[in-house]
Amino acid sequence: MLRLGYKASTEQFSPQQLIQFAVAAEAHGFDSVFVSDHFQPWRHTDGHAPSAIALLGALGASTSRITIGTSVLTPTFRYHPAIVAQAFATLGSLFPGRMILGVGSGESLNEVPATKLSWPDNKVRFARLREAVELIRQLWREQRVSFNGEYYQTQNATIYDRPAQPIPVYIAAAGPKIAAYAGQYGDGFICTSGKAETLYTEQLLPQVMAGRARRPDSCESSFENMIELKVSFNTDQHQALQDTRHWAALALSPEQKMNMADPLDLERLAAALPLEQVASRWIVSTDPDEHVAQISRYIRLGFRHLVFHAPGNDQLRFMQHYAEHILPRLRSGAR
Repeated sequence: MLRLGYKASTEQFSPQQLIQFAVAAEAHGFDSVFVSDHFQPWRHTDGHAPSAIALLGALGASTSRITIGTSVLTPTFRYHPAIVAQAFATLGSLFPGRMILGVGSGESLNEVPATKLSWPDNKVRFARLREAVELIRQLWREQRVSFNGEYYQTQNATIYDRPAQPIPVYIAAAGPKIAAYAGQYGDGFICTSGKAETLYTEQLLPQVMAGRARRPDSCESSFENMIELKVSFNTDQHQALQDTRHWAALALSPEQKMNMADPLDLERLAAALPLEQVASRWIVSTDPDEHVAQISRYIRLGFRHLVFHAPGNDQLRFMQHYAEHILPRLRSGAR
């Protein structure tokens, strides 16, 4: 089944606006709303960074149907995984069957300013993520957990309020090693659009499948490939291009994005990029059929949960246009 979601960008909007957008997304027929988890935004000017965990509580209470979750939260530095386990067990109890915990290995932008830690390399970040997911699941599954890991420890820890239905854990990956881990140990896989197609066809998706082949409980219906699709859909082509400018930092190199901790530095570097490069990560279109054709490439690759991230300030207009012109076409084509 194809699921179509909305990305509520905490880096761009206030918590009050985000709740309004989530309510509108449910009313317009979206299936899910995912929030980003940032301590600091990609740009300082006009930036926002409300707490994702607090926001999810308000979002769940303001809606009734949609699936809600993080894309993505880092449970390894500024959050101890035991606290993540407690928070999401509470959210899962309040909104049963509606929560997804999406996790990733993190960016210095969010972790260094809040902790003043020395930002580790990929190997350490991945090791911490694996251990954090193991501890979170053990706390959801058992009582009086004494965990003695390399990075995290607990002593007789119990999560007292837990949902009857386990919360799915989706794992974000931008490279093959974590993609294989997501396939073997996750309930879903998360990545983002706008990169070379060979990354998906030759590295990420094959490694997810290889990981899934190694899991003893392999079941196709219980695992989901999810992708955040960066889309700028507008009746005005010029405006559709200009809207991507707010997110210029996404067009910087992976090394710059992962290892830079100051939004002012990111903003300065991003401001120097030409608009063509900024817009290259986005599906920019005014024609519904062309727009759907570009999105459908990702469906053919095997992604069944599409979460649409729109860059413009007028999110309500975007949702209305998407509900009228795009969602019905996608659902019709999926049948």
